[in-house]
Amino acid sequence: MRAAARPDLAAVWRRTWALAQEHGQDPSEVLAVERLSHLSGVEPGRVPRVVAGTAVEAPLERRVHQRFLRLRATRRDKHGREWPLAAIADEFGAPGASLGPLNAGTGLPRMGHAAGVQRFFGVHAGFLLADSKSAVERALALSATTVPDGRDDLERLSYLTGMTPQAIRLTLDGRPPRLPLKEQVHLRFEHLRRTRVREDGQPHSLAAIARSFDASGQSLTRLARGEGLPNLAAAAGIQRFYGVEGGFLLADDTEALSSALALIEGELESAVRDRQNPMLAVLWAHDVRSIVTRAGRLSPQGRKSLADHLDDLLAREGQLGVPGTKGGAPTEGAAAEGETP
Repeated sequence: MRAAARPDLAAVWRRTWALAQEHGQDPSEVLAVERLSHLSGVEPGRVPRVVAGTAVEAPLERRVHQRFLRLRATRRDKHGREWPLAAIADEFGAPGASLGPLNAGTGLPRMGHAAGVQRFFGVHAGFLLADSKSAVERALALSATTVPDGRDDLERLSYLTGMTPQAIRLTLDGRPPRLPLKEQVHLRFEHLRRTRVREDGQPHSLAAIARSFDASGQSLTRLARGEGLPNLAAAAGIQRFYGVEGGFLLADDTEALSSALALIEGELESAVRDRQNPMLAVLWAHDVRSIVTRAGRLSPQGRKSLADHLDDLLAREGQLGVPGTKGGAPTEGAAAEGETP
């Protein structure tokens, strides 16, 4: 969806507010500014302005730096301490010093490093890259209480994710294909060029894509050939050109499919709310069965180790003490009960 075609966030806010009331939830908790900030990475003070459409977008380098600092500040370890740069970088086999420029705000990380940071903290693949509007849009979608309806539509899911129907089937079965990042980004880029064509049915040229972010078509040649990764600025520009979310090129198959299902779920809940979505049910059932089956084979000591590891993961993903979860008390939002922006 191109930026100009994105929904009015104030209208989404109002619909979510009404939906929360309809399902017996406190809208001021569901739409608490701190909660939306936690989900989106947008500074709490900017959230109301983004919803209202009055926020000025920060440059990419500053935005990525601020999102990284927010991850470290809000996703602490189980002892309440910030994760050291060395521990984060170890996720993708790099030295902690490689994250120094990102931490200091003096440079953008390499694409593989950005993917590793997001994987470490358990946030979606567009967390560091997404512009404020799409970040808050995603957070609002995640905050909505939905009772979805739908059917298995592999072609549509393929269009939304850049995955083949075969890869979607494997992912739903809990066996997602694992591709090297370079190959995955190349395939997603080619999928965009093949499925989002010009009015005359031809793919957009590399030059036209690159011009949208003040670069030359030659800068995308290696990506088109599958010989290299784009830098973060080019990746953000490609995704913005095609109107896909900030993590389209980076998301692994499981996350790409989950995002597509969430999008479909959000569309369906506004039209039909009284039936279950079989795609989401299958995905959830596979995840739960797989975890429970394997955990059942552990010794008592192994189960304790698993519980400790889950605490670490919950802390890393910000689910210990987060508003809207069992681990934390709700945070008061910017809007008073019964009000909308």
